[in-house]
Amino acid sequence: MSDMVTVAVDALGGDNAPGVVLEGCDKALAQTDDVSIVLCGPADVVEPFAASHERCTARATTQVITMGEHPANAVRKKKDSSIVVGCRLVKEEQAQGFFSAGSTGACLAAGTLVMGRIKGVARPALATIVPCPSKPVVMCDVGANADCKPEYLLQFARMAQIFTERIVGVSDPRVALLNIGEEETKGSKFAQETYALLKSELPAFAGNAEGRDVMAGTYDVIVCDGFTGNVCLKTIEGTAKVLFGEIKRIMTKSALTKLGAATMMGGLSDLKKSVNPDTFGGAPLLGVKGALLVGHGSSNAEAVKNGVLTTARIVREDVAGVIAQEVAADRARGAEAAAQAAE
Repeated sequence: MSDMVTVAVDALGGDNAPGVVLEGCDKALAQTDDVSIVLCGPADVVEPFAASHERCTARATTQVITMGEHPANAVRKKKDSSIVVGCRLVKEEQAQGFFSAGSTGACLAAGTLVMGRIKGVARPALATIVPCPSKPVVMCDVGANADCKPEYLLQFARMAQIFTERIVGVSDPRVALLNIGEEETKGSKFAQETYALLKSELPAFAGNAEGRDVMAGTYDVIVCDGFTGNVCLKTIEGTAKVLFGEIKRIMTKSALTKLGAATMMGGLSDLKKSVNPDTFGGAPLLGVKGALLVGHGSSNAEAVKNGVLTTARIVREDVAGVIAQEVAADRARGAEAAAQAAE
């Protein structure tokens, strides 16, 4: 692989696009000299930016996928939208990764339909790095698959392990199943069947995790169905927002509290940074042929910058390639076991 990594970027992705996207791309290009960008969006947005940045090329598009559209239908109909074009650039090897803070559903649909699933992957899954105070924790799935089978979660766990090792930098990550209790008999029939499968097939499986274990950093990887993971993640984000807002209100309530706030500002600033979701810039869709990172709709320029750089890192670490190798090996083991059983 060349030292230069090319990342396609959706100029229209996010609540504050294209302004923050352009600013974030500018920061990413300024921070490193081994990343180039293909900026996808309206000509009047992407061409002037590309003209003023040496390692950026413009890919003009004529369509937009909005947040309210049905994701799969929009992807099929709007083939010249920035999201579809960005994924197609990866498929055609004109870029090695794609970053967008646009419609999550459309990104998932385009990743699956345009970039394509890795052979043997039953369902691509959306992972996220939960910024906990003690250490980052990877949760998967957080919204791509609301209805799951135990076999899906086993694959989610294996893909998330690879991502955690390669991108977060955790050796031999410990994996837990998000459940309503620690005992293996807890939870629904689905949870119990998944527990049994993970216990028998995943050496790194450490048991059930309860909701309180997520932010505590008790485990390195939390695996769950997309419905549960999305609710959990949104609860964490909402709680953090309310909590920091309330702390700010209390600290500025009077002259005395303002004095106290001044003495605590450094510690509070460090805490806020440790739980800042902008650190990695987005959530990867694991199981597709290439690197696809989905940013938060409210991403600021810093989040966009980090999203572009994280996408490039996923490419360099060949996360998709390692997942493909793992899935192929798993399929081979399954075929061998089936042949032995038939003898």
